[in-house]
Amino acid sequence: MKTIDELLADGVAGKRVFVRADLNVPLDGTTITDDGRIRAVLPTVKALAEAGARVVVASHLGRPKGAPDPAFSLAPAAARLGELLGADVAFATDTVGDSATSTVAGLADGQVAVIENLRFNAGETSKDDAERAGFADRLAALADVYVGDGFGAVHRKHASVFDLPKRLPHYAGHLIATEVGVLKKLTEDVKRPYVVALGGAKVSDKLAVIDQLLGKADRLLIGGGMAYTFLKAKGYEVGISLLQEDQVPAVTEYMERAEKNGVELVLPVDVLVSAEFPDLKTKAPANPTTVAADAIPADQEGLDIGPETRKLYASKLADAATVFWNGPMGVFEHPDYAEGTKAVAQALVDSQGFTVVGGGDSAAAVRTLGFDENAFGHISTGGGASLEYLEGKTLPGLAALED
Repeated sequence: MKTIDELLADGVAGKRVFVRADLNVPLDGTTITDDGRIRAVLPTVKALAEAGARVVVASHLGRPKGAPDPAFSLAPAAARLGELLGADVAFATDTVGDSATSTVAGLADGQVAVIENLRFNAGETSKDDAERAGFADRLAALADVYVGDGFGAVHRKHASVFDLPKRLPHYAGHLIATEVGVLKKLTEDVKRPYVVALGGAKVSDKLAVIDQLLGKADRLLIGGGMAYTFLKAKGYEVGISLLQEDQVPAVTEYMERAEKNGVELVLPVDVLVSAEFPDLKTKAPANPTTVAADAIPADQEGLDIGPETRKLYASKLADAATVFWNGPMGVFEHPDYAEGTKAVAQALVDSQGFTVVGGGDSAAAVRTLGFDENAFGHISTGGGASLEYLEGKTLPGLAALED
């Protein structure tokens, strides 16, 4: 995989460089609530602009249905990118139409433009190879060189991620090079003890990665909504907690295999429960009750790991040489259920090992809960991409850059 350093060494002044970024930021109306993904691509965009390239930044945002939708416009992200760069950033109001063509044509050396949400064109996400190829051809006409730096999208076989690099000289940006380097530390020559903390809502989302980790990790800590399927597999009452009943047989098999392989699989010993899901808008007090993990009332829902589990998980992370964490331990968006996620994040901060926060809600939680991002070894910009890499899958966007 050639990197942006090689591109810069060859010189890019005057060249149109298409940067496939990940500007898929959360929005409250038109207000960006977390600009982490925009900041993550800054090193690549800055380096290219300072070297005199005419930089064309492209991304998706949300899930529009292959047509323009103002709710998913990249205009706020373009404005924020300009603020962070300290320079004007032009914005094209379409992807490959008159606005994109004229906007790119109007760039001078060292200037940056953002084109509108790629998913406003059905060709971006189409499963039809010819339709994707047609859109990729039109995108290729906007540039001389391709730089892939949208790590959060490399597990998607989309036109701008998979097809476009084949049409232009292609390089990995600083972010993708960093992300791949980190993931290799989690899969090749891993320093031990290797501890993985997994949370989030659905155990089905994590089954494949658990399957792989049972042969690689020394210790697995399970929290979040997915924990209740594990507790059910142990024969516990889980009340009205999030449960994937159809996954109980698979979870049972994984617990048996963990024991056979000598992998320590650690489950909550106590949980915070309530009869009602908290109001995440008003953040009104929820007044949860703490109960043992094997004593959840039938009419109650588990919403966070309890205080004894927090201490237990912190102790299981304390001696780790390598830590990967993906998924919150509870409903961290509400202060009454944030302590479990906060405890795991603090344990990573306190760790002397190499710590990786695996993107998605975990990365959002770190920022929402006020942690210094520099206190972690690495915060990934792609939760889904990270998990699929750890599952051993071939990621289309990385494969395209390696050709």
